[in-house]
Amino acid sequence: MAGIEKSPNLIQTVAHLEFPGGPIPIDSPFYIDRSPAEARACAEIGKPGSLIRIKAPRKMGKSSLMLRIINAAVDRGYRTVTVDFQQADEAVFATLDKFLRWLCVNVARQLKLEPNLDEFWDEDMGSKVSCSLYFENYLLEQIDSPVVLVLNEVNRVFERAKIAQEFLPLLRFWYEQARASETWQKLRIAVIHSTEIYIALSLNQSPFNVGLPIKLSEFTAEQVQDLARRHGLNWSDSYPIEQLMQMVGGHPYLVHLALYHLTILQQNRLSIGEELGRAELEELLTAAPTQSGIYSDYLRNQSIAIQQNPELAAAFQQVLDAKNSIHLEPLMAYQLDSMGLVKLEGNNCSLSCELYRLYFQEQNLCEDGFSAVVFEELQQENERLQGLVNVDELTQIGNRRHFDSCLRAEWKHMARDGSPISLILCDIDYFKIYNDTYGHQAGDSCLRSVAQAIRRSLDRPADVAARYGGEEFAVILPQTDAAGALLVAEHVRSKIKALNIVFKPESVECLPNSVVTISLGIASVVPGPDNDAATLVLAADEALYDSKRHGRDRLTMSTLLNFRFAAVN
Repeated sequence: MAGIEKSPNLIQTVAHLEFPGGPIPIDSPFYIDRSPAEARACAEIGKPGSLIRIKAPRKMGKSSLMLRIINAAVDRGYRTVTVDFQQADEAVFATLDKFLRWLCVNVARQLKLEPNLDEFWDEDMGSKVSCSLYFENYLLEQIDSPVVLVLNEVNRVFERAKIAQEFLPLLRFWYEQARASETWQKLRIAVIHSTEIYIALSLNQSPFNVGLPIKLSEFTAEQVQDLARRHGLNWSDSYPIEQLMQMVGGHPYLVHLALYHLTILQQNRLSIGEELGRAELEELLTAAPTQSGIYSDYLRNQSIAIQQNPELAAAFQQVLDAKNSIHLEPLMAYQLDSMGLVKLEGNNCSLSCELYRLYFQEQNLCEDGFSAVVFEELQQENERLQGLVNVDELTQIGNRRHFDSCLRAEWKHMARDGSPISLILCDIDYFKIYNDTYGHQAGDSCLRSVAQAIRRSLDRPADVAARYGGEEFAVILPQTDAAGALLVAEHVRSKIKALNIVFKPESVECLPNSVVTISLGIASVVPGPDNDAATLVLAADEALYDSKRHGRDRLTMSTLLNFRFAAVN
């Protein structure tokens, strides 16, 4: 049909196709460079003592840009640390002292340094001075290269006025210290947030009027066209682009999701000898704002978030009812902007795209009758979606978010009960070579098989298997000592080997096995005041490194937590 042509590269495109949602990997062909913003950000971290401020609504690509900034830093030989405030327990924000100590320990662990907080923390000097001395005289002194500190989801700090009014001026102080101190020039800071700061800070205290500001914009029509082409959709005229952008604007996530589904649909059409036409695009866009459309989960989440805040619901209803842009109370405008629902235009705001108008026009957000039945259904749906959020889509076991949450919870339980907890970190041996040899589809199949074998190796409901990242997996074993963890780890290792996934690359000689194997690192400890969950992870990670260094296809017990070294072939 007119408008959409068959792509000769569709099979290759589908092989690399990724379901939108998380950050776009560094090597992904579907990443759209929104320079000059990206180029400026990556160049700025090369400047001593630099500060970058990245602001954009949720799902606009901040995390993907963050990965590229980190990658640029690594390419320069810099050390990088990422602190995501979404990962902080609520208790972390109880006091400034607890918050800054949490920050310092987090940074030290990622730099693979012992925290040694007590040597630098002085109650008489106060938390902020202690924190600054800790960075200057310990962390930065220990590291020879520049350090890029990425602070993600800083808007969570904004919500705690007392913490924000102390911490944000501290960032400004560090930035200003770099003007005269070589030590502080090693530190380069990237602050990433989705909302405006809505607490009062004087001009000479705020870090938000210094450094390089980066504001991510929506995709242009040319960028949407480019992304469509990368998905194998060779649109011969501007009609499909115009129709898609009329519905969702240039919102990166919404555009990505539409192109993903159209690519899958085109693959299915071509398999039966037909081609994708305008009718399919129009059908997808017609269903888009409905409960059966591709955006249903996303829109339900937005609806739930609005309904939980009556003031926000009332403000958004005003935007829906208005024919033109309107003025809202700043806090409400900032919150709606952070959700991507409105666009700020000076002091006024307007609806972001037609998708929201069509979806919400059937709902009176301020009507009492709406919140009774519908809100309950939305809550139930949200609980289901939260479960999906914790599942790795490819392997169907827990993801990194699930791992972090379970480890924090089990650590607290074991600390209260005085019981041991063990952690196993696993890494598929030579997986990159396997992936390069047999292709991404075989690599994905291998990951799924290994993940399910690990899951089946666990007998107790409390044991947790999760994909830790890439080809790495993790197993949390509550109420399990070192001896028990060794037995479980050996069982896992044997299970993976018994899968008999053939691995005989012709280009590589002397691989230790002809089938896929894994290396494992094990750590076990009784939680107490002298250790934390990060210590357990670090110990297991170093044990995993030892397994790989000593030949792979083996397990190693950590020696960092006062356990005798043990390696089992």
